[in-house]
Amino acid sequence: MADIINLKQVRKRREKAEKEKRAETNRARFGRTKVERQGEETARVKAEKSLDQHRLDED
Repeated sequence: MADIINLKQVRKRREKAEKEKRAETNRARFGRTKVERQGEETARVKAEKSLDQHRLDED
């Protein structure tokens, strides 16, 4: 025989796990200092410029 499960408890556990996963991503996105955010933005802009400089012109 299969075990009897409470669907409400399963649903609540799943929702709690999803909420924790979302909180983890938000901590990574928003839980940074101003210097870290600026450093990441600077690196992104530098990489974008470098990529644009290596682009071939289509004539």
